[in-house]
Amino acid sequence: MRSLLVAMLIIGLLAGCGNAQKQASPQSDSYHAKSNSANNAKQPIRDAETVKAHLSSLALNVPGVRGVNCVVFGNTAIVGIDVDGKSERSRVGTIKYSVAEALSKDKYGANAIVTADMDINERLREISADTAQGRPISGFTNELADIIGRIVPQMPNAVKQNQPPSHTDNPKMKKSM
Repeated sequence: MRSLLVAMLIIGLLAGCGNAQKQASPQSDSYHAKSNSANNAKQPIRDAETVKAHLSSLALNVPGVRGVNCVVFGNTAIVGIDVDGKSERSRVGTIKYSVAEALSKDKYGANAIVTADMDINERLREISADTAQGRPISGFTNELADIIGRIVPQMPNAVKQNQPPSHTDNPKMKKSM
C-alpha cells in the first residue's frame, strides 16, 4: 500500500516536471510584473532557477525568516522557510503567513506552498543540492519517499507480531512423540 502511494505521487509529480523549459532571457521585464487581484491566475514557469531565486528573495525579505529553501517543479513551487527554533508556535505561524502573503502578490508565488517545518525544509535543501549536482529526479524521488515515510501513519494493529515457534508446531517434535 505504501509503495503504491509513493509510486502514484512520484508519477504525478514527474508528469508535471516535463513542462519546465529554460528561457533564453530569464530577466525579462514581464517576469517582475506583479499580479493584481483581477489577474491572479497561475503563471506558467519557464525558467525554474530564476523563479526559485525570485521566490527565495521575496521570502527572505519577510522579518523573522533566517533562510529559504525553494524547489520548483512543473508549475509548482514549495518554499521552505527557516525561522528561529526557539520561536513560539504562534510566532512561526505569523511568519509563515507573512511569507504566504508576500508570495500571493507575485504572479509565480501566488500558488506556491509555504512550509516552516524543519524536516521538510531540510528535505527541500537536499532536493536543491541533488538538482544542482545533476540528479533532479533521483534526488526528488528519494526525498519524497522519506517525506511520505514520515507522513504515512503506522497503525499498531497493522504490525505483524513475530511469534516464537511453539514446540507443538515443530514437525520433528511430533515424529518423536
